[in-house]
Amino acid sequence: MVRRGRKAMIAGAVLSVGLFATWLAVPAGAEEVQPDVQATVEDLKLANAEDAAAASHLSFGAEPYQHVSAAAESAAAAASCAIDGKYATALVIAMIWPEVSPGGQAPSPMTLSRYDVQPTLGDPQGRAPGLWFHPGIGMWQLDSAGLGTDFTAMEAMDSQLAADRMAPFIVNKYCSRINAGGSAPDARAHAWTDWVACRGGDCDTVFWHVYNNGVTLVDGVSRYGGGEVRTCEYAGSEYECLYVDAARAEGANWWAAPGGGRSPVAAPFYVFKQGDGSSATEVRYWLAGDSGAATDVVASRDFGTNARGGLVWNTGSGFCDRTTGTGSC
Repeated sequence: MVRRGRKAMIAGAVLSVGLFATWLAVPAGAEEVQPDVQATVEDLKLANAEDAAAASHLSFGAEPYQHVSAAAESAAAAASCAIDGKYATALVIAMIWPEVSPGGQAPSPMTLSRYDVQPTLGDPQGRAPGLWFHPGIGMWQLDSAGLGTDFTAMEAMDSQLAADRMAPFIVNKYCSRINAGGSAPDARAHAWTDWVACRGGDCDTVFWHVYNNGVTLVDGVSRYGGGEVRTCEYAGSEYECLYVDAARAEGANWWAAPGGGRSPVAAPFYVFKQGDGSSATEVRYWLAGDSGAATDVVASRDFGTNARGGLVWNTGSGFCDRTTGTGSC
């Protein structure tokens, strides 16, 4: 049976939700189409997965790939089933292009989700349009509603830290199905169940592309995908923080354009973690000069909390970027 392409089925859907109605930008390499129907997030992600599966070549940033392949090889060595580093690497990254780079370009570790438009993700006072809390972050789109609930945006963008945590998770899911008597295709599908883009089977096509042909390594994509590690002071304490400006994203950045998705794009912000373990809190901080608001604004989320219903927004004060001397220094 020939599967009808999802791009043809959804035909560039009208993506209107409340005040955030926008056209969905078509990623590089995808066919330009005219909107006429409404599509679900799953429709859009599966359409992107089809594009990724059809890509003639797949690129990856050389530095992030070094972290990912090392983590995958380590996970394979410790696995409870027979799996080598090459197979594990393909398994661990097969969902990345379908999720964040359907045209096959090098994925950006900075990638911010653009599908969610719940009003609770925006500043309730509406002080500036860029005061927006993206819930899905990074190459694996670690979301506060699921796998990313105990990651800050800084950690999810960190291609080394994220790979070190995701590689054993994915490999262990694969082995659990193999050890239960499942076939290799079934085990791969089981390993990818947390990613919507894999539900149509296209991640398996990407897997075999990577396994058989490898990836094209490219320069210019750093560990955080353009995020800049800084030293910040807030409320009398010092933190390692990340300055995130979507305009500086390295790698595939179609999502960073105003028309690259349904939600607003966050104005440049800082992100850091307060506390440790299960009691940790993710903090995202916008300086007034970056967001255009009349004051600094801060949004926080306790680990284990879905950002769509668990954000606390406040007027910010007393924040200093010690690396650049920006803010209240």
